[in-house]
Amino acid sequence: MKYLIASDLHGSEFYTGQLLKAFTREQADRLIFLGDILYHGPRNDLPQGYNPKAVIAMLNPMADRILCVRGNCEAEVDQMVLDFPVLADYALMEVNSHLLFLTHGHIFNEEHPPKLMPGDILLHGHTHIPVCHTFGAENQFLLMNPGSVSIPKAGSDHSYMTLEETTFTWKRLEDGHELQVHTV
Repeated sequence: MKYLIASDLHGSEFYTGQLLKAFTREQADRLIFLGDILYHGPRNDLPQGYNPKAVIAMLNPMADRILCVRGNCEAEVDQMVLDFPVLADYALMEVNSHLLFLTHGHIFNEEHPPKLMPGDILLHGHTHIPVCHTFGAENQFLLMNPGSVSIPKAGSDHSYMTLEETTFTWKRLEDGHELQVHTV
């Protein structure tokens, strides 16, 4: 199974369109969102093509292929208009005997990690900056962040990542160019 992992759409119809093109290009089976789908929040400028209603119309037809966790910009009203669950603070998956803890990053993050076992992977968005590094007292955990689809920060590209079997690949949104590869 191939997953496309993305975070921080922030209501951009333009970048949601690019993401769905990437989803087709990648021939992914499922789309994992790490939160902040519809709204931009008070700390961010409006992204290009800001249109939450259009984003709803673009994502609802693929509801059966979407797994989403709640970002700091999600609210109960979002669940009323989206056909897939968006209010869970985290989700768990297993990849090659590693627990993958999926969250947005505003509650659980490197400074405030969930309870993890050595070898577990914390995957979150929120910072809008792609990351892949170990952390913890003895570097026993792995932190990964796909960056932001619509509002990248720190000079990073508009990006997403894929997970296929045991390989995570960070890619530039516009053309799928590989930026980084990590195998677990």
